[in-house]
Amino acid sequence: MSPLSRRRLAAFRASRRGMVSLVVFGLLFFVSLFAELLANNKPILIRYDGAFYVPMLRDYPETTFGGEFPTNTVYTDDEVQKLIHDKGWILWPPIPYSYDTVLKGDGRKALLPPSWAHPLGTDDQARDVLARLIYGFRISVLFGLALTLLSSIVGIAAGAFQGYFGGLVDLVFQRFLEIWSSMPTLYLLIILASFIEPSFWVLLGIMLLFSWMALVGLVRAEFLRGRNFDYVRAARALGMLDVRIMFRHILPNAMTASLTFLPFILAGSVTTLTSLDFLGFGLPVGSPSLGELLLQGKNNLNAPWLAFTGFFIIALMLSLLVFIGEAVRDAFNPRKVLA
Repeated sequence: MSPLSRRRLAAFRASRRGMVSLVVFGLLFFVSLFAELLANNKPILIRYDGAFYVPMLRDYPETTFGGEFPTNTVYTDDEVQKLIHDKGWILWPPIPYSYDTVLKGDGRKALLPPSWAHPLGTDDQARDVLARLIYGFRISVLFGLALTLLSSIVGIAAGAFQGYFGGLVDLVFQRFLEIWSSMPTLYLLIILASFIEPSFWVLLGIMLLFSWMALVGLVRAEFLRGRNFDYVRAARALGMLDVRIMFRHILPNAMTASLTFLPFILAGSVTTLTSLDFLGFGLPVGSPSLGELLLQGKNNLNAPWLAFTGFFIIALMLSLLVFIGEAVRDAFNPRKVLA
């Protein structure tokens, strides 16, 4: 590790707020990656008649456990559980509900307030809010990370091409960016999502059409400055390919400034997905979504735990990302003096 990298790492560690935010956000995201082990209506492991079964990885017919029907086993059924307990045991996840599990049985209704059985209550479709929150957090972060990665790749490539060649290329591309960036992005997303069947990848592609411009201006400025350096002129005079000069010699300098914007781009991606879900143009109906949780809170004012849960988790997520971004920005700031 170079002395400059060690200095930046030390500067990031010196930001207590940034370090705590990174640890908390990383822990929450890591835990959400194992959502199926935390919240699921299928057991983690079953011991029956001397054999082990893993329902989370494979579907078993009811006849496997002494039932009468060859269909997939419904493990929440009381009769099925009795059959299994007669010859073995069941290991359930801490939350025995998945994001799409509709509660049934006596006393289990929609909009139940928080209790020991449901720490965050249930929504208007009798689904456990905590289970949907875990899955929704994971989808939001994964969506934001994917969109941030793809938009950064496209934006950096476009800014590098525009800044390195300059001249007519830069002029034409700037006019295109002015037109493209002036479009009402949210309205266009709503229009496109209204007649295209929404899904994770469809939404990612639609939002990528507009989110890639975030880094273009910054990278363009770095390449406009860097292409006139002596070592770049020398490399060009020696016959080095333009692509190699761009991405081998100039890009590392441009990446220094670009990295400071990534946490803020991630926060913006999560916010856009939440907005679309809140308006009903986001992920498919029934998907675990933070925006859909906020929408339920608005539609059910008599169940305040829905709105409070959605607001708290979104505020916490965005606050952590902003604090991480500020710490990264300070770490890459050469004028920042370590205490």
